[in-house]
Amino acid sequence: MKLNYNPFENFSNGKDIHNKLGKIKSNLEEYQHPQETPSHSDTLEQKIEKPNFILMYCFVFVFSLLMIFRLLDLQIAQGAKHEYLAEGNRVRSKDIVASRGNIYDKNEKILAKNIASFNLELFPADLPKEKQEREKIYSLLKENIDINTDELRKKIDDIGLFSLDSIVLKENIDRDEALILEVKFKNISGLEISKKPMRYYEVLPGLSHILGYVGKVNEEELHSDPNLKLISIVGKSGIELIYNSELTGEFGKEQVEVDSKGQIQRILATLDPTPGDNLYLSIDYDLQKKIADTLHEKIKQVQASKGVVIAMNPQDGSILSLVNIPSYDNNIFSSADRNIKYEELLKNENKPMLNRAISGAYPSGSVIKPIVASAGLQEGVISSNTTIYAPKEIQIGNWVYPDWKEHGYVNTRKAIAVSSNVFFYAVGGGYDKIQGLGLERLRKYFEEFGFGELTGIDLNGENKGLIPSNEWKKKVKNEPWYQGDTYHLSIGQGDFLTTPIQMLNATSAIANGGKLLKPKLVKKMTNWQGELIYESQKEVIRSDFISSENIQIVREGMRQAVTDGSARSLQDLPISSAGKTGTAQTSDSKKTHAWFTTFAPYENPEIALVVLIEHGGEGSDAAVPVAKDILRYYFENKKEN
Repeated sequence: MKLNYNPFENFSNGKDIHNKLGKIKSNLEEYQHPQETPSHSDTLEQKIEKPNFILMYCFVFVFSLLMIFRLLDLQIAQGAKHEYLAEGNRVRSKDIVASRGNIYDKNEKILAKNIASFNLELFPADLPKEKQEREKIYSLLKENIDINTDELRKKIDDIGLFSLDSIVLKENIDRDEALILEVKFKNISGLEISKKPMRYYEVLPGLSHILGYVGKVNEEELHSDPNLKLISIVGKSGIELIYNSELTGEFGKEQVEVDSKGQIQRILATLDPTPGDNLYLSIDYDLQKKIADTLHEKIKQVQASKGVVIAMNPQDGSILSLVNIPSYDNNIFSSADRNIKYEELLKNENKPMLNRAISGAYPSGSVIKPIVASAGLQEGVISSNTTIYAPKEIQIGNWVYPDWKEHGYVNTRKAIAVSSNVFFYAVGGGYDKIQGLGLERLRKYFEEFGFGELTGIDLNGENKGLIPSNEWKKKVKNEPWYQGDTYHLSIGQGDFLTTPIQMLNATSAIANGGKLLKPKLVKKMTNWQGELIYESQKEVIRSDFISSENIQIVREGMRQAVTDGSARSLQDLPISSAGKTGTAQTSDSKKTHAWFTTFAPYENPEIALVVLIEHGGEGSDAAVPVAKDILRYYFENKKEN
């Protein structure tokens, strides 16, 4: 059976068939291969946009420029600097402390010298730069020595981790402890046991006030002197302070090679330090000891606690002895527990560190009367023959001014010898037939004799004392000046204050015929090779303010004080002497201050003394015996002096 089926019967012609086949093919291709840019509505995936690298390129470019600039700066601009620092990690320059000059007495007995001492030092530049490693070292230090690590951290932060200056952690270590610490801290970066000179002083009452002491440099001193370093030891008081630059010397240098831990491998070069100059004082050690023993015994006897004796050569102003009691041991400032001992000294009610000889200000009592007599004679208010009757007291208006006894008729010489208050009331403020100097002329001559001003002695802490004036009294007390104030001033009472060194200097001016000299402690100076580089010369502050004739009258009056007056106990000395006693009232209820000034031999004085015992009672009872023992010793041992 023949089938009449024609597959193309639905297509009118070949063209239609071709079109249909093409469409089918296109649909198949479209299904298998989607178009590269399909529409949003007929695609399953969307095109991912290409990233923008412009910002990243800019960042890389700028960073590269900065790195190149930094490399050029480090290697070219700062190349020399960093080469030096790198070399510094291997080669280290260390300061070598110079030995301070020695201090001797006039007979070349050593009073201050240097002894060996061991210190534990830390060098910040050798510490690890990692904080954790540094903390391990701080902990190790705290376990082995008494140290405040917080303060140590702050100090290191202040000077910087690259500082080559050492920090002293513990000083004046004894040899055994130094060996132990050296073992414990072996190979610990930045720690080193060093050997340094330490100051040692001869222990004797009064010497500490003369010599003073040394200590570590402080921040203020570092800023004021560019030659000082963190390891510098400087004078803090006394001769050590006044002559610090001469005693210090010059640092040396040591160039060493170190490893990465700062341990010294070898010494490359050394520049030796130059020791400081040596000082020779006018002080006589043996005389100083005798005076200290004598004064201490008398102070104990009169149940006092404080006193001063100064001895001077009135011909040139050189100080032969200067003793303060109580005194202190200046070696404590080199000890490990110096802070504790220093606090104890400060709390001591007797103030042992006070140099009473130059810093203590006291009413003078009657030892001022020779100065008042000199002023009265020079101004013509009195003469050698002026005589008045001196009762036990005088009355001016409603006020009574007493004397210590009724003296009867006295002239200038006798008034000095017996210490008549009434006579000197008259000389200063007027009484009977004596017109009186008055306040201003009294002040003028007090100033001529050096009161109210510094003597210039080569010690620190000197007090000017006080010469009261009308203006001063109005300002301080809101009161006018009365005649009674002039009376009090004329006998060394009231508001007048003097230091023992001022009183001795004024007495020496009378002893030598009218020359006020500058007191001095340093006699000469030599360098470390023993060559003389300085020798003290007499310095006259002023002269001819009192005529030689008037000075002689006053000297004769002071001589009579020994032959017939309040200092008669000196008559049995093997040499002649002159002097003036004084008993000064104080503002409290304690006993009076005991004074005595003297010089000997009378004809040609070579020693002048001032003795003061605070609250010691009468000058004739407490102070004169001290002076007598000192003068006897001095002249019996004159060959040694």
